[in-house]
Amino acid sequence: MHFASPHLLWLLGIAPLAVLYALWRARQGRASIRISTVDGALGTPRTWRYWLRPLPVALRTAAVALLVVALARPQSVEQGATRTSEGIDIVLALDISTSMLARDLEPDRLRAAKQVAGTFVADRPGDRIGLVAFAGEAFTQSPLTTDQGTLQTLLGRLRSGVVEDGTAIGNGLATALNRLRESQAKSKVVILLTDGENNRGEIAPLTAAEIARDQGVRVYTIGVGTHGTAPYPTVDYFGNPTVVQAQVRIDEQTLSRIAELTGGRYFRATDNEKLRAIYDEINRLEKSRVEISEYTIYSEEYLSWAIAALLLLLLEILLRTFVLKTLP
Repeated sequence: MHFASPHLLWLLGIAPLAVLYALWRARQGRASIRISTVDGALGTPRTWRYWLRPLPVALRTAAVALLVVALARPQSVEQGATRTSEGIDIVLALDISTSMLARDLEPDRLRAAKQVAGTFVADRPGDRIGLVAFAGEAFTQSPLTTDQGTLQTLLGRLRSGVVEDGTAIGNGLATALNRLRESQAKSKVVILLTDGENNRGEIAPLTAAEIARDQGVRVYTIGVGTHGTAPYPTVDYFGNPTVVQAQVRIDEQTLSRIAELTGGRYFRATDNEKLRAIYDEINRLEKSRVEISEYTIYSEEYLSWAIAALLLLLLEILLRTFVLKTLP
């Protein structure tokens, strides 16, 4: 409860003064009548009217207190805030070629990329995020959505070997751009992660980058893999699983050029920590704009207090006039 004029509450001191005044008047006595004897009235039981005698004073005192509260203008207070956000539409384009099974990241490149991407998705509850996977071909795993539960499930289901092997970077980027084609967001982003060189697909990577630039889409590219060679799981001539050292070849020049054309940045992730740091940096660079407007609404509540006071006064008048009649 809030009072618009709290300084008037000191008038509540009138209430105990009114009680003291009523007690003083009672001690002073009222008009009297001379009678010869009261012996016959001494044994008369006290009626309910006797016990109601203090009630008018109590009613008037309570009415005065309620009127003082009404004068102080009690108000109910409603506080809140409105939140408006300008989200970003993001498509994650993830390489799922067999080379992503290399173990220079733990437990391997693909699972490390999915884990970090999952954390990135969880940190952006206000944005629409889509998911594209590519190897020798590209496909949409999830359209743009704010349903993080479904998106995390679909991200976890990505596997290597579900499409023709290879690295079609241009097709992967073009498919991601197609997801953003009808987006009305002011900021549109593609995060493309790969560990190789473009060797498949009908669309050249730089051609797709020029389309992204024309559509106002910013592309962040990530090359994942250590320098030199990396342990790669395979099978030997006898069908037994083994691990060989394979040369790491990432077309950093093309990935850097894609980022440069679209206003993004190129990153190189050589281990799990660097990959997490890259996604954290992109997360900071692409912050959604959020505005919070706080408001306070005051609603006047004095009327109910005033009505209650008037009802008590009316009840007090009725009692004095019709029930508790006294001699003047």
